[in-house]
Amino acid sequence: MSKALLLINCFVLSIGHCGGPLIMRLYFIHGGKRVWFSSWLETGGWPIILLPIACAYFHRSRTQPSSVNKLFFMKPRLFIAAAVIGTLTGLDDYIYAYGVARLPVSTVALIIASQLVFTAVFAFVLVKEKFTSYSINAVFLLTIGAGVLALNTSSDRPEKESKSEYISGFVMTVGAAALYGFILPLVELTYKKAKQEMSYALVMEIQMVMCLFATGFSTVGMVVNNDFKAISREAREFELGETKYYVVVVMSAIIWQCFYLGVIGIIFCSSSLVSGIVIAVLLPVTEILAVIFYKESFHAEKGVALALSLWGFLSYFYGEIKQSKKGSPPPPHLLQSEMTSVLNLNPSQSV
Repeated sequence: MSKALLLINCFVLSIGHCGGPLIMRLYFIHGGKRVWFSSWLETGGWPIILLPIACAYFHRSRTQPSSVNKLFFMKPRLFIAAAVIGTLTGLDDYIYAYGVARLPVSTVALIIASQLVFTAVFAFVLVKEKFTSYSINAVFLLTIGAGVLALNTSSDRPEKESKSEYISGFVMTVGAAALYGFILPLVELTYKKAKQEMSYALVMEIQMVMCLFATGFSTVGMVVNNDFKAISREAREFELGETKYYVVVVMSAIIWQCFYLGVIGIIFCSSSLVSGIVIAVLLPVTEILAVIFYKESFHAEKGVALALSLWGFLSYFYGEIKQSKKGSPPPPHLLQSEMTSVLNLNPSQSV
């Protein structure tokens, strides 16, 4: 069941990670100029999560006594942690949107590949992630792939973009990669320090709170920047038409929710390092889609990077399969959940 849930979250993450940058870039290419509004859309679709939370609640109402069934299980300690991480996510959303506004999708993708290195370092520091030869090999290959891609970035600068704007977008995107590389292990650390039973329903609650506070952070920026007053005017001037403007906006909010839900789901099922590796292996896929839809260049360096990324991805999961055959224990938060379930089913054996 855990492996099936992991695969589902990988699929959901794939939709969000590949579709999110493309639709965000579509907004900027055809006349969108509001960076704060674009960052707001990355988490503004958080009410969608209320639907699966409600479904989980009604499912529990049929299988559990009403006295132990709750709509929300999050305790104050966990709520505060999710709020802090959500605020950091809001900052990261703005930095990322700033980079996408000034760089081609393919260039953004290759810079974001450096996130894996930051994730690996912070995972080692925060959650004492143990590295195997396979995971080290995966990090090395994916990092080399990003370096190969970086060899030809100078030719990717858009015609209307000044050199200073391009550099600022480059620097901001690197900052976004570093900050999100810190956020992923921080989420895993939150799971381990939660001091309450972790379940996927609770993971969705954490995701909702994170997105709520991230959206609040972006809302303050929109108010200061007068974005709310400019949206209707921007919609009328959008090159694809006013109706398609709002379609782009709504789809952007939905697709980005897939990204965040997939990320925290993978962390719950496995680890923050696994989520970082899945994100890294999807970067070349995003580049290929950018070539198809936006006619961006696909030179030899990108082909080499794609091969290295796939090699690193397969290397890591081969190592995971070998490790699972040795009977490695599940992540601590999953072990805690399983033990709690056993004790609830067998109260006579509890001490």
